[in-house]
This record gives sequence, structure tokens and C-alpha cells, in this order.
Amino acid sequence: LHKMNRVDSPHCSTCPGRNETIYHYLFDCPQYAHERHILSNTLRRQATSISYLLTSDKATKPLM
Repeated sequence: LHKMNRVDSPHCSTCPGRNETIYHYLFDCPQYAHERHILSNTLRRQATSISYLLTSDKATKPLM
């Protein structure tokens, strides 16, 4: 969000001192633990691949 000039700080609003990176949000940020759990249950091992998560239709379609 900082790179897109949507927020003033490059830091995660949940994790003090941590930069807001794609990796942080997808794999580390506690704010998204529930979403990670759902994604992991749906995609299994593929949920640990950042390239798969960012490019696969299955990973980027909304869960319904």
C-alpha cells in the first residue's frame, strides 16, 4: 500500500517494525491467520508457494 501511495508508512499496521510485503501478508501477518488457514485447507501444499498463490486461477478466485 505504501508503494501505491495509499498509506504513509511502509510498515504493517498490525506488526510493529515489520514492512508490508507480499510475503509478510501471505505467510506471517497474524491479522490474516484465519484466511491463511482457509487457503491452506483448500490448496494444501500449494498454499506455501508464493508463485502459485499469485498466478494460479484456483488460488486467486474467491472461495464460495
